[in-house]
Amino acid sequence: MRKPTNWPEEIARALITESQLKGRVRELARKIEHDFTGRDLVVVSLLNGTVMFLADLLRHLSLPMRLDFIGVSSYREGAESRELIFTKELRLNVRGRDVLLVDDILDTGTTLKRVLAKLRELKPRRVKVCVLLEKKARRVERVRADYVGFSIPDLFVVGYGLDFAERHRNLPFVGVLRPQYYRIG
Repeated sequence: MRKPTNWPEEIARALITESQLKGRVRELARKIEHDFTGRDLVVVSLLNGTVMFLADLLRHLSLPMRLDFIGVSSYREGAESRELIFTKELRLNVRGRDVLLVDDILDTGTTLKRVLAKLRELKPRRVKVCVLLEKKARRVERVRADYVGFSIPDLFVVGYGLDFAERHRNLPFVGVLRPQYYRIG
């Protein structure tokens, strides 16, 4: 797949097109609706990378739901991962409720493991996880997602909410970042 000519030089190519994203998000929404039918669902989304994915997903869900956000940050200047910091806590009470945790990418699993532990302390009835992207090659923690948009190879991807140094979130596709822009060395 080729990238549009008007996007920055940092983007090598499109990995997942806008139309592929739209179709897969609709499929995920159908599966989620089937699993949570008749439930008062609390959707908990991790900021900031999920914003575009979450908005599209919610447009396709007709379930009664409440929405809240958890803010987490593990990246500083560039691509190097550092200590996980919670930047926003939940406001909604999830005790005894069904929770759908939405994240942009399941990579090493470190963030998801910490967020799930924090959520479980709040005693929800059940928690299911939905991620747009999954990179199994980098997994170091034993965590899994119940709903996965796309499994991808070990590439640095941006777009559709995912960023590099807070850039490229607005791309309507998932693109591959050229290595020379994120190499640490």
